[in-house]
Amino acid sequence: MAIAVPKIVQSLCYCSPSPSPSSCPYLIPSRHAPPMPIWSNFTNSRGSRRRGLHKFQRAAKYVRFEVSPAEEESQPDKKGDDSSDEMADDSVLPPNMEGAVLQSSQSSAKFIFAGGMRAIVELLLPELEFLNDEGSQEDLWQLARLYLESLRKETGVQQLKAIFPDAGAAALLKHWWKDANFSFASLSDRRPVEEEDEIVVMIAPDYQMLQSVEQIASFLSDDSPRPLVMWNPRLFSGDVGVGLNVRRLRQSFLSTFTVVYSIRPFPNGAVFRRYPGLWQVFLDDKERPGRYLLAREQPRRPNADELEIIFVGEKIDGEEEKPSFFAEAKSLFNSFNRFMRSLSK
Repeated sequence: MAIAVPKIVQSLCYCSPSPSPSSCPYLIPSRHAPPMPIWSNFTNSRGSRRRGLHKFQRAAKYVRFEVSPAEEESQPDKKGDDSSDEMADDSVLPPNMEGAVLQSSQSSAKFIFAGGMRAIVELLLPELEFLNDEGSQEDLWQLARLYLESLRKETGVQQLKAIFPDAGAAALLKHWWKDANFSFASLSDRRPVEEEDEIVVMIAPDYQMLQSVEQIASFLSDDSPRPLVMWNPRLFSGDVGVGLNVRRLRQSFLSTFTVVYSIRPFPNGAVFRRYPGLWQVFLDDKERPGRYLLAREQPRRPNADELEIIFVGEKIDGEEEKPSFFAEAKSLFNSFNRFMRSLSK
């Protein structure tokens, strides 16, 4: 019996969904205290502990989907079984959100060392999609800084340019991150890229600035080509009011980029790619709650039909009733929330 896949599962694109363009999602509210170095613990003026990247450091790979107490008690004691963990299918997955960012910087550096010029890094996690939510912007900028610092270390370059989607956010972060070892610019700057820039990273470029993104990419491809990385691009907005020709031009432009890192959770699995490796599709391990089994590897991103066969096909046997669209959508949303809660605690 065929089971339909929710539209949200079928929406496999290069970018995260975009927030509403009605308000600028990139300006950090003034009520937020200035971001501090993400690797340190610190206190604010009132002596309370500020939130840094330590909130992402909880090892969560094996508990990202919640496990009930009964399931935990039923699992055998695996202490001292580190060798089996290292050989497990899901050992390639990051242990937490910070680990995913560090993995993505390593993959970006390998791609650049191999002569690659245009790269995309995708962290397709719900918490990083809704930038209008309180705290989400700060989380995004903290993770972006970790990526930038790590990429500079991995590549050894002296001039790394970070281009932010909004001039206000770029100015504030430059003011607050005085010790940053990379330079700042925004997509709205008259000249965001300088001749001395060795690597350029666009942080969450928005679909409304696609023309500026294309111009910068073209400039970097001139006589002295330099690598360009789009980190968590948001170049799709549901295509409402966007003509077919525009969509084709955008897709043609994005096809010149290589996805060097991508991680995306689903209700009963995950899709993962880490350059130079293949695209991998993982399924929940029914015998080990919270763990994954490798279901497929292939050189290109799996499409919706392939994911339907892998994710939904596994459920056909033994199912008495086809779940409704709303039940599937709710299950997907709840799984995303469980995934993010385990990563961000």
